[in-house]
Amino acid sequence: MKAAEQHERAHLSEVKRRLRAALETIDTRLEAYRQDIQAQKTYLWESRAEMDHVEKIASRQSIDQALMSGDQLLASRKRLRKLAASPYFGRFDFVPADGDDANAIYIGVHGFHDGGDDKAIVHDWRAPVASMFYDHETGPAWYEAPAGRVHGEMVMKRQFRIRDGEMEFMLDSAVNIMDDVLQEELSRTSDEGMKNIVATIQRDQNAIIRDEHASVLIIQGVAGSGKTSIALHRIAFLLYRFKDTLSSEDILIISPNRVFADYISNVLPELGEETVSEVQMETLAAELLEHEYRFQTFFEQTAQLLKKPDEALQERIAVKSSADFLATINAYAAHVEKNSFTAGDLWIGRRLVPGWLLEETFQKHRGHALTERVNRTAAAIEQKIGIQYHYDLRADERAELKQSIRGMYRRSTLRETYKGLFTWMGRPELFKAAGGRLEYADVFPLIHLKMRLEGKSTSPRRVKHLLIDEMQDYTPVQYAVIARLFNCKKTILGDANQAVNPYGSSTATTIRDVFQQGTCVQINKSYRSTWEITRFAQGISPDPELVAIERHGELPRVIRCRNKADETAHIAAIAAGLADCGDHTLGRSCKTQARAEALAGALEEAGLDPHLLSAASTTFSQGIMVCTAHMAKGLEFDQVIVAEATARNYHTAMDRNLLYVACTRAMHRLTLTHVGKATALIPDTASPAVP
Repeated sequence: MKAAEQHERAHLSEVKRRLRAALETIDTRLEAYRQDIQAQKTYLWESRAEMDHVEKIASRQSIDQALMSGDQLLASRKRLRKLAASPYFGRFDFVPADGDDANAIYIGVHGFHDGGDDKAIVHDWRAPVASMFYDHETGPAWYEAPAGRVHGEMVMKRQFRIRDGEMEFMLDSAVNIMDDVLQEELSRTSDEGMKNIVATIQRDQNAIIRDEHASVLIIQGVAGSGKTSIALHRIAFLLYRFKDTLSSEDILIISPNRVFADYISNVLPELGEETVSEVQMETLAAELLEHEYRFQTFFEQTAQLLKKPDEALQERIAVKSSADFLATINAYAAHVEKNSFTAGDLWIGRRLVPGWLLEETFQKHRGHALTERVNRTAAAIEQKIGIQYHYDLRADERAELKQSIRGMYRRSTLRETYKGLFTWMGRPELFKAAGGRLEYADVFPLIHLKMRLEGKSTSPRRVKHLLIDEMQDYTPVQYAVIARLFNCKKTILGDANQAVNPYGSSTATTIRDVFQQGTCVQINKSYRSTWEITRFAQGISPDPELVAIERHGELPRVIRCRNKADETAHIAAIAAGLADCGDHTLGRSCKTQARAEALAGALEEAGLDPHLLSAASTTFSQGIMVCTAHMAKGLEFDQVIVAEATARNYHTAMDRNLLYVACTRAMHRLTLTHVGKATALIPDTASPAVP
């Protein structure tokens, strides 16, 4: 191994030399572009009076072309500088079945070709040949090349950690060496955002990332399985694989909130891709309703459910979140369509248009907005008049025809029509609006009805691939709206066990019922938390499918406090010792936003600097973050403190889900505090209670 390590260090030095040479070449070319652009601008300015219009346009186009070329070089320089710090993380030697010599394949975050012979010095992790690093150990191996499957033998596999251009370690083994690297990576502390996982992608994860055929890929992943990271790496792979037809501008992410969007925003840039657009469901809803309706947000609905038990509200949400309700809306839309148009015989220019013909023609053009439907019906009737009576309508007769058809159509406002749905169902009590605002559970059913009655809507955004995270928090009706809105490929991911609202959630199966062409995959291995924390969380909400990776750490602690002041003091003491533990992030989870605000204020009084997360928050940062379990979804922290874990606060099915979500945010350390009786949901796998 010593000789092998010396050889690898020498190889690293040679790669770094070539990278420096490539960077110097780019810098020289950039300077030449800069001088050329400056010279062209100077010439354009000084000669503007003597140049005709065509010459000016040609000169500006030349400048624009030089700027574009310069931008491409800047992007290349950025990638090469990143490679200079860590050129690659893996190597394997592959002997093709039709070859004699082993080819040493080095794998990095980006590819690097030597300028002289265009030989690949480092292969991009997304390249076809790189898939062998994730899918095979030493022995028979193969990969899918553009020309077909290439078979051969992997005779050696090696993994490195290179930081700031220096090799920190090298592992060489015939077994799965990635386990050792994975354990070391998982033990590291969190930072200000999600990290890329290219050096530790597992075989099952790689299959999902490289799936380029599924039109709708539905990923059910247990807590801590890395499903969001996998989905983002999948986007990076698709951008690489289809770079001629797919760009970052063609990707849209529907994310649960802006903090989560910020948390994941650095992953794609780390992988060499541009940041993609993201949007929340509420924003989509407002756009589809043309900002004409005020409505409750999902965050407000969750807060309302947590404030006090309300069985009527729970039932309203449950009914409107069911697959049956989607079918009911469709049936009601057909009923409205059938009964909103009353056709009668019509005379245009002393020529009879029978009512049955108007009825038949109008129904034939359903699915269009009213104005378009009237225009299409009138055009069809005018054509029939011309054929039957050999008569061309005058302009005033055309206007009269359209006006008469429109007058036969009777319908209330969209809101009143939607309200009528529940009367039609015999359940008028299911519709309740407070202060002129729609309940969140009514927003997407209203939109779906609007789409059915007024015609199929399409998003103004140019989207070729849609990524939806936290899939369990969206209902079948919402997915039906998304299906009509975005006619593109989709990656949908989440965990049914992390639904913060058990009265209105979806599973992979219910989503598959909407996207019948969808492919469902399951990820069962959990990587985020230590074995002790994962076992503790499983005691709260068991998931028989979950497989915990055995990375050991401290037992979760349950601290019984004398009073509120004592509880705050314990929390403040743990927070003050964050840096002493070597940790960077500490999440304090409270059941409600009001309690989170109170705790943040108490910590400020104790001389600490907490960052309170709310629905209006936009950033994720290091240090102390105070939030509800709902806001913490999708995030992870080195340490987590669940405050006020009492029997009074956590006892319902919804409370169980919230407690599970809160505990599974912890990577290395977990503490629960309470005053009085602790919740019965806490399992007995924690350390002894601290008095």
